[in-house]
Amino acid sequence: MTDHISITDLVNRVSHASDDDQTSVAQIVQALGQTSFLPNMMIPALAVVSPLSGVPLFSSICGLTIALVAVQMLIQRDHIWLPDFLMRKHLRTQRVRKATDWMKKPARFLDRITKERLRLLVHRPFLWVTQLICLLCGLTMPFLELVPFTSSLMGVVVCLFAFGMLARDGLFTLLGLGALGGVGWAAARLIA
Repeated sequence: MTDHISITDLVNRVSHASDDDQTSVAQIVQALGQTSFLPNMMIPALAVVSPLSGVPLFSSICGLTIALVAVQMLIQRDHIWLPDFLMRKHLRTQRVRKATDWMKKPARFLDRITKERLRLLVHRPFLWVTQLICLLCGLTMPFLELVPFTSSLMGVVVCLFAFGMLARDGLFTLLGLGALGGVGWAAARLIA
């Protein structure tokens, strides 16, 4: 697991990943670090929660990125691999900066309230369960894109889990489980 990194720092890294008109996924991964699995999972999850989730195919790209990072965490790779077609995807830098500006206030709040607690929930064997749930959430995002902004719900769950792992704060893992339960309950009510 990586050392504790502030979410505000991660958001700033993404904001400054490119000085060009376009920012690629490869530039964002490079800014976050090839060995930084949790930041590379958290940033797409935060992005899906942002207004960017309304951009066509954006949630699918973020979901696939989350799923690929989660798989690699589960098999304990030492660095991130993402396929070329994902690494070459671009967004306008202006949109990226607008989204990261939107993320800064919640990031500062999260950085202030975090501390190491309920450590059992952020270490193996429970850590594998959390990573598996993140993988499944990422895989559902492309399907949720059919209904605009619903992938944001899965993004919230992944954000809570990733933040819990990053900060070693099991309280966020519990909140993630609660959010997942709430999403499951809402889906069951809609189907029934």
